[in-house]
Amino acid sequence: MKMRMKCLFLAGALALGGCATSDAARQGGASAGGPVEVKLIAFNDFHGNIEAPKLAIDHPGPGEGAAKVPAGGVAHFASAIDALRKRNPNHLVVSAGDMIGASPLVSALFLDEPTIHAMNLIDIDFNAVGNHEFDRGREELLRMQKGGCEKHGSRQPCAVEPFPGAKFTYLAANTVTEGGDTLFPAYAVRSFGKGARAVKVGIIGMTLKGTPALVTPTGVAGLEFRDEAETVNALIPKLKTEGADAIVLVIHQGVYSRLGYNDQSCGGIEGDLIPILERLDAGVDAVVSGHTHNAYVCDYARINPAKPILLTSAGRYGTMLTDIRLSIDPVAGRVVAKAADNLIVQGAGFSTSRGETPVTDAVPAFAPRADVAALVQRYAAAAEPVAARAVGRLSAPALKSANEAGEHALGNLIADAQLAATRAPDAGGAQLALMNPGGVRTDLVPAADGSVSFGQLFASQPFANILVVRSLTGAQLKAVLEQQFASGSNSAENPYILSPSQGLRFAYDLTRPAGQRIVALTLDNRPVRPEAEYRVAMNSFLSGGGDNFTGFSQGRVVNGGMLDVDALEAYIAAAGTLTPPALGRVENRTPKP
Repeated sequence: MKMRMKCLFLAGALALGGCATSDAARQGGASAGGPVEVKLIAFNDFHGNIEAPKLAIDHPGPGEGAAKVPAGGVAHFASAIDALRKRNPNHLVVSAGDMIGASPLVSALFLDEPTIHAMNLIDIDFNAVGNHEFDRGREELLRMQKGGCEKHGSRQPCAVEPFPGAKFTYLAANTVTEGGDTLFPAYAVRSFGKGARAVKVGIIGMTLKGTPALVTPTGVAGLEFRDEAETVNALIPKLKTEGADAIVLVIHQGVYSRLGYNDQSCGGIEGDLIPILERLDAGVDAVVSGHTHNAYVCDYARINPAKPILLTSAGRYGTMLTDIRLSIDPVAGRVVAKAADNLIVQGAGFSTSRGETPVTDAVPAFAPRADVAALVQRYAAAAEPVAARAVGRLSAPALKSANEAGEHALGNLIADAQLAATRAPDAGGAQLALMNPGGVRTDLVPAADGSVSFGQLFASQPFANILVVRSLTGAQLKAVLEQQFASGSNSAENPYILSPSQGLRFAYDLTRPAGQRIVALTLDNRPVRPEAEYRVAMNSFLSGGGDNFTGFSQGRVVNGGMLDVDALEAYIAAAGTLTPPALGRVENRTPKP
């Protein structure tokens, strides 16, 4: 019926005098003829970066046009979105997950309420849940949508002002509750235009199937994360029945690209989203992706002509936006053309220890939007006393960059702090500690006088995990270490090396069979005995089997309770001036070719 009505309308229009397409029609106007243009403004992996993250994007322009562009800051981000909206009245603003979680202190200290407030002011439409949306558990995520001040963790909600919840809609097509319903709506359909010129866009939103391995397991207990492609393909007939002329998947999964932020050659991309794309129904027109923090625009038909999907990602932290244009034929009810560009959100210049990054003329700059800037300032002022508090001194930077064995100084330092906090008998009597590299977010770089602040500690460990001591046998401990190379996404090709505390050393050989790659394991220079019991300190994320380390959950819980960041603060403060630990606790004995 829809097709017939549109055909009759066009027949009448042709009889009245032709079908030339005006500029207004091309920009989404209601005049007859030509496709209806719909704009999607997309981003991903914002991670609560309401303040500018002090990141520079490499703009490759020709000759002297190449520049490093200071990017980000939610007030500038708001103005950039407003500018894109003005180009077309037919628009949607969508986020591909991890809008919150692993956030800087100004947002995280207040349970990411400031980020939701900011997105409400910007008036985004949809956010597909990402794995970090579940960092504080299901109930706290539901509070993000519904609002209110119910407490679900150690921090107090509504500490600055009442929290109304998100005005936008979370989407979670593949996240299913115990009752068989999705945690949030699976999809939404939006209409643009009127009468025979009306078109509909269907938006499916979801996270990656592997989310339970990336968050504290208790936070997603009872939830099922279903196969991404199967979920999408099952929804397409329903969306078509509801009249969707275009279907867009917004998914928190992605690919890696080593190309420029707006290079559209699709060259060299790889990653876990590709097998999902290969299985998607042909009804999917575009995929807005995330998770990898890479920026790309790719006509996937260049890789597989049978899958003409427009694939995009806007990097991370609000430093870019993707401007997606869909040309929809209102008679045929399908997308007839599509294109996208990544745009840098140039904000204010900044300086770091590496030097100055000034505003450049190479790309447009966006002034901060006043109402959003005022919100950021309000929360920054509330966080300042906590962030600025000096906690101790370091004699040198503690860095998270890994050596060839996968070991890094900051991970070792954190493991040492966790061991110190749990070593006393009444704290668990820990003999060793292990820290996951994904929980270490940024370097600890002291000021000129050697001081480090609580804000810096929080930036390095923003998850507010609780320390847990478990009793494991030597055999169980070795099995956990074997999972660095052969568990879920961890593999011999992509090992995920845990940071050991002082006294613990291990060596591995990647050429050996799975389960036999740990070739040496000692504690205090003595071999770890398979039958002996060892008390191991870790964060609650690892304790529950996070990052695929399911072996930790085999041990018996002995004690727990202190926050990881508090343990780090106490350790640094007690040292006077702490020297970051030397490397050498982990050895890669894989024979070199």
